[in-house]
Amino acid sequence: MILSRDMLSFPASTETVLASNMRRLLVLRSIAIFCELCVLCLATEWLHMRLPVKWIAIVIAAHAVINILSWYRYKRNDPLSATEFGVQLALDTVVLAALLYFSGGYTNPFVSLFLLPLVIAASILPPRFTAIMAVLTIGCYSLLILFYIPLPHDHLSVSGANGSFGLHVLGMWFSFLLSAGLVVFFVVRMSSSLRERDLALAKSREKSLHDEHLVALGTLATGAAHELGTPLSTMAVLVNELKYDHADNPDILDKARIIRGQLDRCKAILSDISATTGQARGEGGSRTTIDSYIREILQHWQLIRPQAQVTLHMEGVEPVPEILTEKTLTQAIINILNNAADASIDSVEVNVYWDSQQLRLDIFDHGLGLDAAQLAAVGTPFYTTKEDGHGLGLYLSRSVIERYKGAMKINNRVDGTGVHVQLILPLIGLEV
Repeated sequence: MILSRDMLSFPASTETVLASNMRRLLVLRSIAIFCELCVLCLATEWLHMRLPVKWIAIVIAAHAVINILSWYRYKRNDPLSATEFGVQLALDTVVLAALLYFSGGYTNPFVSLFLLPLVIAASILPPRFTAIMAVLTIGCYSLLILFYIPLPHDHLSVSGANGSFGLHVLGMWFSFLLSAGLVVFFVVRMSSSLRERDLALAKSREKSLHDEHLVALGTLATGAAHELGTPLSTMAVLVNELKYDHADNPDILDKARIIRGQLDRCKAILSDISATTGQARGEGGSRTTIDSYIREILQHWQLIRPQAQVTLHMEGVEPVPEILTEKTLTQAIINILNNAADASIDSVEVNVYWDSQQLRLDIFDHGLGLDAAQLAAVGTPFYTTKEDGHGLGLYLSRSVIERYKGAMKINNRVDGTGVHVQLILPLIGLEV
């Protein structure tokens, strides 16, 4: 079995998750730069603090340049590594340390913002990067205890005798509020990205197991086709001898011809199984309209199940879209029709509807229906409700439908008198 690349679904990679988180980090940094400018204006214009405005402005400008270069790097869509993401966090930490150095060091209430890059690193980066960020933030905090430019206290008169302490407490409250908001906005989103990646990985593992089942079944089918070729050829020879030995017996000749016809049909089916499955659809199918294709399927199916009574209703837009048929899709629909006939051979309904976007087939039987446990298990490998079933027909049919980006839904009929199987096929994968 050959799977084309567009049939495979790859999960979100670590690089993709890092790129998404890098974008969030750059947005957060842009907000931080704006807030730095606002706090600087507030401190100098409203609180009238005498700060080294020139040096603080230089640090903020450097932060802005780093942000612009990082946005340019992000827009290039080059692969992003955990090391590069860690370097970005380290740059933000160093810039924060520089700003705090010029504005009170460890006495600045915004010193708790050192926790933010550490929390981000712990959320999405490997442990070694988290350890490095912990050493960096602790080192910066410790150095700011020894080296810093003290905050001026001229603003005491603004709030009375205890204005300095009150303002410091207010700054601590605002710092906590800002940190909590950033953690909720940023870190939670990062964790959500990781959960989405884990979910995608789980779906990928499930699809891989599904594909392994299909490959194993394809291998077994091909082997069985080769193994069955010899006994069928032997039977064909014996039938010819039977016809020769009883040339004067019309009854035996008629039965021999029927047997020979069934043998030829078996050999044709085995030849289809043995054929290369990776050929282009144009080589393995034919061009026809949707209504003609459905009628051809039903005609072929009634040759297999002549006792089945089927009612067909078709409706759709005009002109009828042309599609390129394929034997695997035909067999998938026949498998479902066979199940419906097994449940109620005297009453099978097929409703077909198409528009410019999709083809929908509704196949109804009038059997006993399925209970909740059966509905949950039907269509899985090797599950069957029939004594002589193998549990592969609906499983393979679902696989073929999903290969065309379609869907197969199995439910009991609304009136409880049988099963309703609905096939939805996008025409984009079928049209000529």
